[in-house]
Order: sequence, then C-alpha cells, then structure tokens
Amino acid sequence: MATRLFRLSIGICFFGGFLTSLVSLLVPRLKLLFNLDYAQSLLVQLAFHSSYLLFAIPIAAFIVRAGYMRSIATGLVVMVLGCLGFVQAHALLSFVLVLLALLLLSVGITFLQIAANAVVTVVGPASSAASRLTLLQGFNSLGTVAGPLLCAQFLLPRSDGSFAVGGAGSVVLPFMFSAVGLLILAGAFAFNRNMLSRTRTTAPSYRNVLSGDRKLQFGIVAMFAYVGAEVTIGALLTNYLMLKQSIGAEPVAAGRMVALYWGGAMVGRFAGAFLLRRVSSATMLLSVSVGATALTCVGALFDGPLAAAALLAVGLCNAVIYPTVYAIALPEKAQAAPIASMFLCMAVVGGAIIPYLTGLLADRIGLGLSLLLPAACYFGIALFARFAVRATR
Repeated sequence: MATRLFRLSIGICFFGGFLTSLVSLLVPRLKLLFNLDYAQSLLVQLAFHSSYLLFAIPIAAFIVRAGYMRSIATGLVVMVLGCLGFVQAHALLSFVLVLLALLLLSVGITFLQIAANAVVTVVGPASSAASRLTLLQGFNSLGTVAGPLLCAQFLLPRSDGSFAVGGAGSVVLPFMFSAVGLLILAGAFAFNRNMLSRTRTTAPSYRNVLSGDRKLQFGIVAMFAYVGAEVTIGALLTNYLMLKQSIGAEPVAAGRMVALYWGGAMVGRFAGAFLLRRVSSATMLLSVSVGATALTCVGALFDGPLAAAALLAVGLCNAVIYPTVYAIALPEKAQAAPIASMFLCMAVVGGAIIPYLTGLLADRIGLGLSLLLPAACYFGIALFARFAVRATR
C-alpha cells in the first residue's frame, strides 16, 4: 500500500513543481505584457499562494471527512479547472481573470499540500519520514526544472519583443498539457479511492493541536519564511539575470537559466534523501539554512557572474528545507496530522506576502538590495533549526 501510494504521489509532485515554475515565469511575462512594476507583477505570486491561508481550514475539514485519496482526486480536478481558466483569461487579456485563475489553480494545490504530504509522512516508519518526503520532493524539483527548460520559449519573448514559438498565444500550450496530465492522474487516484479508507479518524480540535506544541508553532513560522524566500528568488531570478549589473541575459535565456536554480533543488533532494538516513533532520536543516543566508546575501550585495551564480546556488540549499521543516514540525500522533498539516500549509502564504514585500523594496531600493529580505527569511529558518537541534539533545 505504501509503495503504491508513493508511486502515485510522484505524479502529484511533478505537476506541482512544473506548474509552480510556470507561474514564476509568468512574472516577467506579465510585467512586459501589462506594463507593470515589480510590485504589481508579483501580485501573480500573491494570488497563487493566498489560497493556502484563505482555504486551508475548509480543505482540512473536507479531508477529515472524505479521506486522503478522495481529497487528492478532488484537488487534481480543481487544478485542471484552474489551468483551463488561465487559458481563457489569457485569451481575454484580462490581468484580473489571470489572477483569479491562478487562485483557483492554487486551491487545487492546497488540497494536495495538506493531504498528500500528510499521508506520505504518516504512512510508513516515522524515523524515515523526512527521507521519504525529501525523495518525493525531488520529483517536485524535476517538474520545476522541466518547466523553464521546456516552456521558457513559449512564455517569454526575445529581446525584440517577438516570440520564438507560435506567437503570444503559445503561453497556453504548457497549461493545456498540464490539464490533460492532471486529469489522468485524478482518474488514477479516484480508482484507488478506498485504499486508505481505514485511516480516516476523528481529528482533535485545531486549538489542541497547536497549543503548547512549540515545535509546530516555530515550524509554521519557518515554513512561512522558507516558502516566501524560495518563491521570491524563483520569481525575480529571470529579471535579476537580465540586469546589466548581473549578466545581462536575454529574456528566454534568463528564463532557461532559472532551471539551474530549480535543478539545484532537484539534485539536492535526491542526495538529501540519502543523507537524511545518516544525518539528523535538524542538523541538516541548520547547515543548509546558514548556507542559503550567505548565498542570498552575496547575490544581494555584489554584482556580476559571481553574484548570479550565488543566487542560482541557493536552489541547492533549498533542497531539503521544506521536507525537513515539515517532518520536524509535524506531531507524532497520526490523528493530529491533518490539522497540523493544515497549519503548515497555511504558512505557505509566505509565498504570497514575502515576494510582494520584496517587489515593493525592489521598486524603491533596487532589485539586488531587495533580496536582503529573503536572506533574512533564511536566517529565521536557521534559528528554528538551532531550536530543533537543542530539542533533540
């Protein structure tokens, strides 16, 4: 059962990463298309990640009532509707409808974040939970690498404003492909909907899960900071690489280079799944969060290829942060897992707030210096890791 569930979850993680990377590429595209400033263009990330806060509670209640498998299938169908909604919104050239379509897409991903992560963590030995989740997140990173490599030419223009493939309307092709794949995956989960029926149980109250659990409380803050920092860098990296004081890359080339950022996370996650069987989650988290802080500061304070390389290398540090924060913060009691997962998922709203705040800073002090905000986020994660290291002694 656990093996079959893991295999099905690979598809979830791949398409989640693939679509997340496409949304990041939409930031420079929509900035050009609608003549937006940084703060306005980063409303894309605000719309995409706000559902984690707005809809996490009703989604968690649905999961407790319907069970993990049915909830995952529902989330996949909602993602299909979000992809189709984006296709229609882009055809109408309506920025507001684009944001609403991305919000709908994010609602589906919220289902998967709460249900799939929780079930993969609790089904199997607790001692290897971080390793299993890290390995699964490696396939998420595979999707984030594939997105820029395969789709930058569809989403981003050349330096002269023309498009390499199919004109401006070609942006819909990756979303149509994703809709078909998600629909097939939803059918697979619906077919296996009774596989985990016996795991459904009455969940404790929200207050009982959160109150007194300092590890979960600090983990929520760390998750907020991590997703905010990762999404900010991923969303602004294309524009950063296009700056003359960086490497002055053309839009499509810069978009494809973002694959190196997500590729670092992919390599690190597959390696991290192996290392986490030998190194404690807290120790690993402390090391990579300190490294991410230092690299982001280099990208913020220096110019040229060295700064660009440092910022791209942050992806390697990101590799194990999400799964280790999640595994460390999640309570040991299986009954509390859906509610605790809901709280951790709500913290993903950091991906909406931190990028927007960074965009406001970029419009005032410059794109480079604005990256000190995600650097501060990584430092906060290091403090959580230090707390977790002390708690294990």
